[in-house]
Amino acid sequence: MIEYIITVLLIAAIYALFSLGLNLEWGFTGLINFGHVAFFAIGAYTTVLLNLSGVPLLLSVIAGILLAGVCGGLLGIPTLKLRADYLAIVTIGFAEIIRFILLNEEWLTGGPMGVHGFSRPFQGLIQSDYNFFLLQVVLIVLVVCYLLLEKLIKSPWGRVLKSIREDEDVPTSLGKNVFYYKIQALVLGSMIAGLAGSLLAFYLQYINPRNFMPVETFYAWIAVVLGGSGNNRGTILGAIILWSFFSGTRFAQVYLPFSPTQMGALRILFIGLLLIIVMMFKPEGLLGKKEELTLEK
Repeated sequence: MIEYIITVLLIAAIYALFSLGLNLEWGFTGLINFGHVAFFAIGAYTTVLLNLSGVPLLLSVIAGILLAGVCGGLLGIPTLKLRADYLAIVTIGFAEIIRFILLNEEWLTGGPMGVHGFSRPFQGLIQSDYNFFLLQVVLIVLVVCYLLLEKLIKSPWGRVLKSIREDEDVPTSLGKNVFYYKIQALVLGSMIAGLAGSLLAFYLQYINPRNFMPVETFYAWIAVVLGGSGNNRGTILGAIILWSFFSGTRFAQVYLPFSPTQMGALRILFIGLLLIIVMMFKPEGLLGKKEELTLEK
């Protein structure tokens, strides 16, 4: 049971980190990114492929983070002048392009068979349960990222992001370069997702394109909406609730007359109902504030 709890917390912490990147883009800046999983995948694959090529693990992780950020910036240059649903469509398309590259370029990514055999941090030195050690590493990374984001959001830079979210004409009239602020938010959010991808690869020990399906992005959206858009603590809480529910309901199959496929669909149905209830009675999320609610105009 302890090992199971450690596993649940580990997955929840990784997805909480992944969701923090999306919260920076959407919750604080108002950017609708439905392709966030692309940067998750870029971070994971860059880390493991470089490591398998002989690059030290730390440098591989840094390269994965930087490449995710560069891709986010390059995507943002032509798309951040688009708004709302147009930006959302472009980011979905980008995520699918990345996934099909991973699926079809077998010479590089292993295709549908995926990649395995890469190193994990201090794996040779940890004699006890490695997942417990990895959980500690992930929690430290999560706390550091949370504290840095909180500091940034409370700084003048963060206040400009919030003003862009509310009405980008206001910061523009005050001489702020809104486009560059959006690029910065997208790059930083992508880098956080890339870091989460590296940590996911260390946990799984084997990655393939199915780990980076479009639904992964919407898990991050569920965490942000459930916990509270524009609230980093809420995002972390939302991720913990989401993955605790996913993990806990696995035991329900023993008592219900459903196949594994039907049970999976039922769990998604319950998550949808939970979101509807939250939106009806507390639309700002569990820890969110009503003044943080926004839709990009």
